[in-house]
Amino acid sequence: MPQTGSLVCVGLGMMLGAHVSPRSRSHIEQADVVFAAVSDPVVELWLQQMHGDVRSLQSCYAAGKSRHDTYREMVEALLAEVRAGRRVCGVFYGHPGVFAQAPHRAVAQARHEGFQAHMEPGISAEGCLYADLGIDPGDVGCQHYEASQFMFYRRRIDPSAYLILWQVGHAGDRSVSRNITGPAYRRLLVDLLAEDYPLDHAVIAYEAATLPISSPRTEGMPLAAIVDADLRLQTTLVIPPARPLQRNEAMLDRIAALDRGSVLGEPIHLP
Repeated sequence: MPQTGSLVCVGLGMMLGAHVSPRSRSHIEQADVVFAAVSDPVVELWLQQMHGDVRSLQSCYAAGKSRHDTYREMVEALLAEVRAGRRVCGVFYGHPGVFAQAPHRAVAQARHEGFQAHMEPGISAEGCLYADLGIDPGDVGCQHYEASQFMFYRRRIDPSAYLILWQVGHAGDRSVSRNITGPAYRRLLVDLLAEDYPLDHAVIAYEAATLPISSPRTEGMPLAAIVDADLRLQTTLVIPPARPLQRNEAMLDRIAALDRGSVLGEPIHLP
């Protein structure tokens, strides 16, 4: 018997009312039930103008509660309605697949159970960051890490590219339940970054604007100053390159040999 329920997870973008795509809006309006994972009650009120049955997922969060448990409850809330045969739309800030585990898990589980499920992209904080800071990721390259994961695992850093650390406000949180970690944890992060960057290297605390009347946060400071800086859940740490790109002469020589052979029509023999 074919499964009649379906799931789509959509992104609202970062700025209220300005970033939602026509496809995402259509999914919201045509759903049987809409679940909203947005912390701003103004956004929920805005969603309610598009649909008569908007249910908040914010009650899944609680102080001291593991975010893993929160995400499991969100997934179950979405899937319960899908299994009941309804067209379900999950609405999330920004892009529903960027730093959002519940949408990925819900879509995967729904597909596993034989339901139609997919994700619609949205404008993420990353897209806003590129626009607000004037960064082209194709220029010198960008490395992106979640701040705590960056601290927990050994990573190879290239200081000639941008380094973007997400969710820096709770860097070092192993409990997956705290909202903000303190200066002692950030000092450990600075110690780690100091292996590749000078302490006076200029960095940027970035936060995307969420209302048309607000401006993005683009606060510059030396690397050492992030220990005592105002870093929130939505703060992203942007570390510009600390050294120029270094030419790979050996690879350039091999490419030049290929180019010469292509022009002459000769067989290529690389060392």
